[in-house]
Formats: sequence, structure tokens, C-alpha cells
Amino acid sequence: MSTTPRVVIIGAGIVGANLADELTERGWTRVTVLDQGPLPLPGGSTSHAPGLVFQTNSSRTMTHLAQYTVEKLKSLDVDGAWCFNQVGGLEVATTPERWTDLQRKLGWTKSWGVAGAELIGPQECVALHPLLDPEKVLGGLHVRTDGLAKAHRAVTALVRRATARGAEFRGLQRVVAVEHAHGRVTGVRTAEGTVPADVVVSCAGFWGPEVGELVGMEVPLLPLAHQYVKTGQVADLVGRNSDLSEASLPILRHQDKDLYYREHVDRIGIGSYAHRPMPVRLDELPEGEVTSSAMPSMLPFTEEDFAPSWEDSQDLLPALRGTKVEEGFNGIFSFTPDGGSLVGESRDVAGFHIAEAVWVTHSAGVAKALAQTLVDGYSEYDLHGLDVHRFEEVQLTESYVSETSQQNFVEIYDVLHPLQPRTSPRDVRVSPFHSRQRDLGAVFLESAGWERPHWYEANAALVGELPAEWQPPAREPWAAQFHSPVAAVEAWKTRTAVAVYDMTPLKRLEVSGPGAVALLERLTTSKMDKSVGSVTYTLFLEEDGGIRSDVTVARLAADVFQVGANGHQDDVFLEQQAARYAEEFGAVHVRDVTGGTACIGLWGPDARRVVEKVSADDFSNEGLKYFRGKHATIGGVPVTALRLSYVGELGWEIYVSAELAGRLWDVLFEAGREFGVVAAGRAAFNSLRLEKGYRSWGTDMTTQHNPWEAGVGFAVRSPLDSFRGGPALEGVGDDTVQRRLTCLTVDDGRSVVLGSEPVSVGGEVQGYVTSAAFGHTVGKPVAYAWLPAASAVVGTAVEIEWFGRKVAATVTAEPLVDPEMQRIRG
Repeated sequence: MSTTPRVVIIGAGIVGANLADELTERGWTRVTVLDQGPLPLPGGSTSHAPGLVFQTNSSRTMTHLAQYTVEKLKSLDVDGAWCFNQVGGLEVATTPERWTDLQRKLGWTKSWGVAGAELIGPQECVALHPLLDPEKVLGGLHVRTDGLAKAHRAVTALVRRATARGAEFRGLQRVVAVEHAHGRVTGVRTAEGTVPADVVVSCAGFWGPEVGELVGMEVPLLPLAHQYVKTGQVADLVGRNSDLSEASLPILRHQDKDLYYREHVDRIGIGSYAHRPMPVRLDELPEGEVTSSAMPSMLPFTEEDFAPSWEDSQDLLPALRGTKVEEGFNGIFSFTPDGGSLVGESRDVAGFHIAEAVWVTHSAGVAKALAQTLVDGYSEYDLHGLDVHRFEEVQLTESYVSETSQQNFVEIYDVLHPLQPRTSPRDVRVSPFHSRQRDLGAVFLESAGWERPHWYEANAALVGELPAEWQPPAREPWAAQFHSPVAAVEAWKTRTAVAVYDMTPLKRLEVSGPGAVALLERLTTSKMDKSVGSVTYTLFLEEDGGIRSDVTVARLAADVFQVGANGHQDDVFLEQQAARYAEEFGAVHVRDVTGGTACIGLWGPDARRVVEKVSADDFSNEGLKYFRGKHATIGGVPVTALRLSYVGELGWEIYVSAELAGRLWDVLFEAGREFGVVAAGRAAFNSLRLEKGYRSWGTDMTTQHNPWEAGVGFAVRSPLDSFRGGPALEGVGDDTVQRRLTCLTVDDGRSVVLGSEPVSVGGEVQGYVTSAAFGHTVGKPVAYAWLPAASAVVGTAVEIEWFGRKVAATVTAEPLVDPEMQRIRG
């Protein structure tokens, strides 16, 4: 008898069926799949999904998940009938803005390795899709490997295969409880009894929030209706396709009008995101027998919402003027606050996982990634962008989820700049300095609900005072968005005088208790049992040695540590690990103290002179060494000062209780006036940190990279078997890696790229850009990119593709500024 864990999957749609298949393939055969609907057509989103699979995404991970889905579905059939029809995909541009964006998207296909992609002109578009009006189309992006998924047929194939390996599928089984004891799942209860379980995975789609409630887990997902219609017979399609093939023309996107199209033999299917958002209440869903044309996820068609889209469709595809809309429905799909899927384990109930808001496009890939995580403890994919715990508590509220999810519906096909902030809700999380920042003309962007100054208009008058070597060049229109030359002033002042940065949004966790030292020693790559006042840059690793996060740990007392983390997912990780090791190490308490505190980064060559005016404490090199911290008083305000700098200049991160933060800001500004102190924002910050070669986790490095590849091997201690993920690094070192995170400088000194662009060496795409900015100190654009180790050699000439243009760049030794670390240690 199998001794693998007992797994219950809730939901027998395309995600649940794929997960059962992936688990049983890996030898976990004690799998039971439950669904409240009848099988094989239970009535969720899978049952009516149009099945268009466009692989290319701004996210590397989502693109790779789609690529795996395509390959897997291509390998499936049901009695000879296809599960994936690789007709290709065509995204057309009818506006100059869209055509430009398709050039950017072609870059993504090269960066992420999507095969068969090319930009084509209007006549080539019509040759591929003869229904198009060539007068309306400026060009298109054609991806030969995209196509149509037959989702409900694929489910049948997956159910057959998983069942043959031992899985069991049960329909008409409504889950009424997820049983758990002592913080772990024990089973799933339906009206017919309890199914014992060691692992429970909710793949319930838009019913996911209801299932999550059974264990007290908030699932930030909003069901929204999305219109889909089928026309009558189209004369130009008659005789083109058989009932078996269904389609031969590429799937088509008309994103300028929020529309997409596919063939249904001699009819056209049209999906629209052009209508108003239509949130759906689950208690109002239709009941009754589930058929191919009537199911809970299919709501009555609202013809008036589709009327403009029908006109737009006839303009693009004139052949539709000879037919009409014969049938339609409003189908329910899942949307989230940031548009991403939701994958992860409950914070409070071990063994309860979710895989929700996963569309057909990524279904097999997500299932594979989750199966790897369950069986092996880690995945080959970087899942931080899907982690359900990426959201802060305020982002889980019903009002926030509703508003942001509806906005994502509206913007799904919009051309969005990578820095573009949401317009609403805003001022959700503000630092204690917010009113002062507004007085200084702060231009705010938004991240995780935080208002974050990007630059300050109060500094605009100083642009004219910039020395010639600090004057930034004019930017191209795309790179100029959400940018100001004021950032150059703020970088200049940081390097030559002193600047104040608001670091309050940095996640701060207090880890305390008798087991704190042992826990942190087990979870991080660095020695933690050091003297009180020590500060350590270190890493959390996955079991395979990939970088889960990078954190800064300050020892504030014998059993109290402050962890500067990357986000809420680090908080959850520490809590889960503290519970896991409680018996071995003793009690550990993890507390998010971000909201009750504030942080100022005071940096620049004059930073010490500013502090010495308002503090009697010793801030000299001997009094507070680099990577040390201590309690002090500044201007009568108790603070904790850590001698760190993410911008590469002398100074400190100064932490203060929230109610005293305003006074600290005022004291430092008053003391800094004679030195020309300025407030500085994230634009300058990002430029300065790239000049110093400081990595940004989640952008420059992820779980897919080991420390030596990412250039942070210095943070790894010996012996390797003393910390999580260490054994996987045995034999790995700087001389063994096959790829490297590499510093590039742009040869023309002007062309600023923004990230995700492909990088070619010798005319061949070999990598992609992670982070980029104009380096104000070095007077040229800087980019970091992943390249093969053989190409990551100083002096190597490379080309970055920027909207179809080749931008020459050179591999450059890092860091670009102060490699001897004299300024930061001054």
C-alpha cells in the first residue's frame, strides 16, 4: 500500500485535474478529487472557457507556465480528438500606441524564449486571417506556437490518466467543512462523510473564497462576469473547418477595443472586456441541471453591454456584417487585486493549499509547480508573483479586493507602463512623513498600498544648479514617463551633500523569544549568534538552494532581532517556520512592527555632520561601525540607528516610533539646512543602488537563482548543512556557475531601458535585463542582466533590444561607484 500523503483536491476543473495528474505522475497516488458539480462537466469556469492561449506575458514565470501548459495539452487527446489546436496567435494593432507596444511584447518573447514569434505588416496579417480589414490594421504580433485549448476535453484526458494511476474523482460532492486539528488539516467533509487528508488543495476557482473561509483563510479574489458570444454562420468560413478541427485561423486579439476572437467551425466566437465590470455574488448563481449551455458559471447575456463591441467587431472583421450574434452569455471568471494567480499554503492551517484565479492558459504549469512544491518542497518556477501571501492585510479587505479587481478587468488589455501606479484606491498606507512630503511637492507612486515619493518638486529649482557632468540627457517618450530630471538633483545631493529618504515602507519584523537565535541560524545563510548590535545581510533559501528572499537582520537584544524583509510573504514564512521548529528550538514570536514605526535613511558625505549637531551619542566610525546598530537619541527623539546604506553613501537607517517620526524629520531637516539637505525619492534611490550593484530580490534574483549566480555568495557561511537549503549548494561556487547577474552600461550614454528587454551577444539572444536606470553619478544608463557566465566577462559587447532598436552596451565591472567602499565606511 502507498505511504504517500493522502491528498484531497477540491475542484475538478482544469487546475484540479492537472494537479491530480501531476501528483500521481510523481508517485503520490492517494489523491481524491471532489467537486460539487457533476463530472466530467461540473459547471465552473473550465466548462465554458473559450480556450484561447496566448503565452506571452510581462511576467517571465507566467510565460513559462503557459509554455508548459501548451506542451502538455498538445500531448493529450481523447479518443483521437485534440486537446490543443496550435493554430497560432495574432495580436493586431490599430493604433500607433499598440503597434509600439507590440514591439515591446516581441522583446518579451525573446527574453522568455517563446518560439515562433514575429512582427508582421498589415498584408501579412490579412494573409494569416483573411477576415481582417487591411485598412484597419497597422501590423501584428504573430506567435506560431499559441493556439486553442479544449479545456473540458483536456479534463477528460487528465481524469482518465490520473484515475489509471490511482486517483479517485467524485462528483456531486459539495464540501461543507475542512477539518483540522492542532494546526493541521485532517480531512474534508461532505454530506456523504469525511475524506481523510494530510494535504488539501482548493482548486475551486471563483468559489475559492468560500472554501478558504472553511479554514479562516482570506482568498483575495472577485468573481466577475465576462461576455462571450457566437455569431451565426460566416460565409467566408463555410467549408474551411470540420467539426473535429473547429479552427484553422490564428486566435485573434483586438486589444485596442478589448476584444478577442476564435473560430467555431464556420462561426466566430467573440470575447469582450469592453463592458462595465460585473461583480457576481455566489449566492445569486443559477441552480439546476448542468449542461453545456446551462451551468452556474454562465449568466444570462446582457445584449446592451455587448452592442458597442459588435460594431467594433464588424469594423475589424467586415465579413461579420453578413451575420448576427446568435447566442451569448456572461461567463464568470476570477480576478484578483493585481491580476495574478493565487498559490500557497494557509498561514494558520498547515497542509491547506490553494491554487485559485488560474486561467486555462497557465493551468498545467501552475499544477506542475504546486505538485513540485508539495512533493519536493520547492518548485523549478519562481512563484513569488503568485504567492497568495504577497498581499498585505489591508489588501485583503472586501472593498480593496472588489475595487482593484474590477480595475484589473477594465485595464486587462491596456498599454500599461511598468511604473504606472493604480489611480484608486490611493492613500491607503501613508508614512508619518506624508504631510511633510506633500508640502515638498512629492510625486507619489504606489506599491503594496504604500504611497512612495518618486521625486520631490521642491527640488526642481536645483536642476539649473546641476554641474554639467550631472545634467541628465533627454529621454525617449516611454522612458520619460513617470520620470523627472529632479531625480538627478536628488542623486547629486546624496552623493555630494546629504539627503533624507523615507524608508518606512520597508517591512520590519520583530523576531523574539528563547528560540529566536536558533531559528534564524537554521533559516538564514549567515551566522546569527553574534554580539548585540550586529547587523547582517543574509538570505533565506529554498531547499534547492534558490534565493527565497534577502533580508537584513539586526540583533537588538539577546533574544530580540529586527528583520528587514521584502514583504508579507517573509512574515508568513517566518511564522510557519517558527511553528514548525517550536519544539526543537523553543518559542519564537514573529511580529510585524512596520505600522507602528517609521524609518529615515539619512545618507551622504555630510550625514555625520548633520547628526552630530542634534545628538550627543557617538556616531563616529568607532562609535558606530559599518553594519552595526545601537539605540540613540536624536533631537530628543529615541531612535534605533543601523549603519547601513542601500545607496552606497555614509549614513544610517534611523528607526523611530511612529508618533515621534514627524519630530525626527523636522529635527534632521533643520540640522541639515546648512549642508543643503534635500528629501529624495525612489527614482534617485534606484539609480544609486544600481551604481553600487545592490540587488533587488524579486527583480534581480529569485528562487531560480543560487547565491553565487546572483553575486551574493559572500552571504553564505559554512558548514552548508547547518542551514536550510545549504546542502543543495555543495560543490557550487563562483567558479562553477553557468550564468551570472551582470552589470551593463549603455554605450551611447542616453538610452534608458526599463527591464525585461532581451540581451544579445554576437547577434544571439542570451539573456534579459532585470533592473535598469540612468546612473547619475557615472553619467550613463545602467542595466543588470542575466547572461551565460562565458558572456559575463568585463568588456564584452552586447545589445539590448529596446522597442525593436538595438542598443549597444558593455559588460562592466561592478560596483560602478566606490568599489573600495571608502565612501560608505567613511
